[in-house]
Amino acid sequence: MSIYVGNLSYQVTEDDLKQAFAEYGTVNRVQLPTDRETGRPRGFAFVEMESDTQEQAAIDALDGAEWMGRDLKVNKAKPREERSNSSGGSWGGGNNARRNNNNRY
Repeated sequence: MSIYVGNLSYQVTEDDLKQAFAEYGTVNRVQLPTDRETGRPRGFAFVEMESDTQEQAAIDALDGAEWMGRDLKVNKAKPREERSNSSGGSWGGGNNARRNNNNRY
């Protein structure tokens, strides 16, 4: 499992996060997503630690803590939801939409 870390400063680096979370155990991995267009961090990250006990210690200590001028939001990361390729909606609007459009004139 991993930890979600939100409300991060846009200046934060992976090394900053590793150092902050290393106080609570061994950090196995840090993911700091960046914006595709600007390349800057998106304001959240995921941190994986060696054990659930270490993760919980970090969550307990850092959730709501002020760090780099921001109040952190730290909790267990939720599994990523599958995205559907279909929109599920209708582009045409059906007969009623056409009938309503005709009534406007």
